[in-house]
Amino acid sequence: MEAVIRKWQQKFRKAKEEMNKWEALQVGWVSRFSKASSIIQRLEAIQNPGSYGALRCVKGIEDALLQKQMDQLETTLLSMRNDLEEFRGCVLTFEKLRREGSQLLKMEQSKRRIEERIGVKPCIADCLKGLSLLYEMHQSEYHLKMSILSALSCLALKPSPGDLVALQYLVVDQPNILNNEVQHIFDVIFAEDIK
Repeated sequence: MEAVIRKWQQKFRKAKEEMNKWEALQVGWVSRFSKASSIIQRLEAIQNPGSYGALRCVKGIEDALLQKQMDQLETTLLSMRNDLEEFRGCVLTFEKLRREGSQLLKMEQSKRRIEERIGVKPCIADCLKGLSLLYEMHQSEYHLKMSILSALSCLALKPSPGDLVALQYLVVDQPNILNNEVQHIFDVIFAEDIK
């Protein structure tokens, strides 16, 4: 039984690596979102001829500035799309870990053994539930990030400061990944390591 639990714990170590990768991606995602938001907020002022004052006498400055900002926005949104692919890779890894966990579960002969505990070690049911929750949280957050990027692209055409602020909260908070619940999952799986 201990050998089986060690196999599960290896899966959770891999899941922890993916979570670290996710967090590193999240830092870049937040930064790029902030950059895109700033550009979108500037677009309205750039398109207002009254914003240029004495610079209005410089031929083509309005169009040049607008084009430069639009190019920057396009580059930033493309980087965010690339980030989404990286997030998707993490989700696929979580899905694979859950699927492998389900295969391990099928190899168990009895329901009693699935719920059996040895000391503080987790039972097999705890392990599968934990992997499933990690997968579901990250998959939901990935779908939210896709929606945020879509909304951000729409806001570039019709800016709304209130909507940008609301999206900023969602980007930073990652509401689908509950840190306390994630910590609880790892505390259960690695209970014997807690000192």
